Amino acid sequence: MKINVHDAKEESGKAAAEQGAQLLREALKTGDATIIVATGSSQFEMLSALVEQPEIDWSRVTGFHLDEYLGIDDQHPASFRKYLKERFVDKVPLKKFHYVSGESDPEAECKRLNEIISDSQVDVAFIGIGENGHLAFNDPPADFETESPYLIVDLDQACREQQMGEGWFPDLDSVPARAISMSVKQILKSKHIVCTVPDERKSQAVQQSVEGDVSPSVPASILQTHPDVNLFLDQAAASRLADRNQ
Repeated sequence: MKINVHDAKEESGKAAAEQGAQLLREALKTGDATIIVATGSSQFEMLSALVEQPEIDWSRVTGFHLDEYLGIDDQHPASFRKYLKERFVDKVPLKKFHYVSGESDPEAECKRLNEIISDSQVDVAFIGIGENGHLAFNDPPADFETESPYLIVDLDQACREQQMGEGWFPDLDSVPARAISMSVKQILKSKHIVCTVPDERKSQAVQQSVEGDVSPSVPASILQTHPDVNLFLDQAAASRLADRNQ
């Protein structure tokens, strides 16, 4: 895992976008490319910079959505489909983008997505880490063994409080208790992982994920086992790390 620390989250987001863009250009030299795109406030700066990156033939790029709440439509302020459409999909001419819908039949939606992604090799995964160390919506203790690319998960209290704290929901009771999430194993199948994690509130999760043991109790610690992870932090998120030059 390579750690990249920048003074401010705007700088770390821009650097993450530049790294991801270069990896995409390399992938596109040999054919079409596939990416995974995360959401949440931690990805604002990265996505804003990514859509401005030059010399990417987006018409040959297919995207997959990481996760979505059960029971909310795509016009809900907290909908990750709405988030991605407005901040990414509508800004670049993608070949295809596969959204996750949690509105009607989540089991059927998982089956649909699993069939699509099973034929894909993901070149670049743009992801983040939650305050509780989650990857996508794989809250602790995370399932490191499930082979299914997408699954239905329960959201823990810390995860739901984070969503409320970031302003996506007016109160805790409004935050759904379940979601569809890409599995840990599927995320790890990506050739390259670009992980963007700003803000002091993420500093403990960053420290545990990078310097702690690999454990389902800290889902993002599994990134230590992947051969190519670039972690982009601002000074606040990196503040608890003993070694910032890994």
